[in-house]
Amino acid sequence: MELTDAQYERIAPLLPTPRGSLTIPHRQALNALLYVGKEGCTWRGLPPRFGNWHTVYVRINRWAKRGVLERVWRELQGDQGAARHLEALSLDSTIIKLHAAGSGAPRKRGAKRSAARGAG
Repeated sequence: MELTDAQYERIAPLLPTPRGSLTIPHRQALNALLYVGKEGCTWRGLPPRFGNWHTVYVRINRWAKRGVLERVWRELQGDQGAARHLEALSLDSTIIKLHAAGSGAPRKRGAKRSAARGAG
């Protein structure tokens, strides 16, 4: 799922004017966002064809905070070429590691432990 030429031409005026040189074009960053949304992968899981994942993430995050993405989605919603109607899209970059003892499962009382206590 990638933006067509016609779709990108419609939303290009809504995107911020680049400051300095861009290593990743705006269209490529938007296509990366669509890829993450469609595939459900993490930002780190972006294929190399989209460029550096961190660069894409920072730009998309900045656009989300400034309302750029909301304006873009509103413009594209009326487009029949859009593959999906997006009412809400949540992207999360957090990873939570849980220790085995923190899972809430009941503790196993091992036979080795009981046997070791009784042997003494």
